[in-house]
Amino acid sequence: QLQLVESGGGLVQPGGSLGLSCAASGFTLGNYAVAWFRQAPGKEREGLLCIERSGRITNYADSVKGRFTISRDNAKNTVYLQMNSLQPEDTAIYCCAADWDPFSSCTVVVSQQGRLRGQGTQVTVSS
Repeated sequence: QLQLVESGGGLVQPGGSLGLSCAASGFTLGNYAVAWFRQAPGKEREGLLCIERSGRITNYADSVKGRFTISRDNAKNTVYLQMNSLQPEDTAIYCCAADWDPFSSCTVVVSQQGRLRGQGTQVTVSS
């Protein structure tokens, strides 16, 4: 069974940092482009960052530019999202996603909203 599981969410104060992990089971995550999305209450799911199989990174959200970074550790079958300088407007459910087709690029993963998605992890930024 192909599965993505996010972890690392929680409550953080404004200006703080948090690191999220996306672990895969049932398949080799390094063979896939992987994106991070978030969905705040009452808002649509938003693509943030995506990392190709090659390691090339694309940023899809100006609001996180310079604050969030994506990386992958193929040996651990995991993709990470490091979030710095967090603000209350970053409060959302964060999930990682890939496409069923391992040859799909980040463009496809993000436009298709990630057809293989984890259940997400809650990030709350509040004092």
